[in-house]
Amino acid sequence: MGSAGRTAVVTGVSRRQGIGFAVARRLLSAGMRVCAQGWSPHDVELGLSGGAETASPEFRAELGGSAETFSHVELDLAEPEAPAELLRQATERFGSVDTLVLAHARSSDFDLDALSATELDLCWAVNVRASLLLVREFARRYRDGEHEEGEHGEGRREGRIVLFTSGQHLAPMSGEIPYAATKGTLHQLTPTLSDALVERGITVNCVNPGPTDTGWATEELTASVGRALPRGRWNTPEEAAGVVELLLDERATTITGQVLDAEAGFRRWVR
Repeated sequence: MGSAGRTAVVTGVSRRQGIGFAVARRLLSAGMRVCAQGWSPHDVELGLSGGAETASPEFRAELGGSAETFSHVELDLAEPEAPAELLRQATERFGSVDTLVLAHARSSDFDLDALSATELDLCWAVNVRASLLLVREFARRYRDGEHEEGEHGEGRREGRIVLFTSGQHLAPMSGEIPYAATKGTLHQLTPTLSDALVERGITVNCVNPGPTDTGWATEELTASVGRALPRGRWNTPEEAAGVVELLLDERATTITGQVLDAEAGFRRWVR
């Protein structure tokens, strides 16, 4: 792939089972430098982790990055200042950044009866506001450094932004209303952000990875959804990371403003 030599900020890197972790690992193995963000307290809140996995030797070992190619920061993207701080730390560590992969999300199992203003505001802050502020900060820094060469002597690369949505545009998600609303917003914003940035040499695309096994599903749900997938199993975080890498390739320079449904033929009508 033609993504080697890029420098990326990847959000949502906090659990070894997560998509963000798989993306960071894939990009590091492709020869990229990665500044990763995670927020472990949300994993604890969901019961998916007992603490900060990012501090464990196993976390770093499985990622495969070195001190020269990888850094990690714990930042709560619900805080308005966090997006700018993340980009500041990334550029301070690695110089110019040409790639932004937004794999973070606040998951929210709230149906209509349980809905609250507090949860709506928090989901909006993390999933939409932080994403837009990250895109803005990335674009500002990319523009300001457009005539610079990279720290390691390579010429400037075209900018790449990859967002993540879910399947809310293909079927109802009535048990996850705040999540569906905010993921739907990112879906709809993709062509708008692409148009805003295309003349700066930055592409913007969005991935719907389909049902992906990141350790959150119950045994019953895993079996039910598995029957609706032609391969008989859920997609893996590594497969989602592969789609991201395709979009970062130099050969993908003409792809922008697109939402890719990488669902492996998910047949929602099968149960």
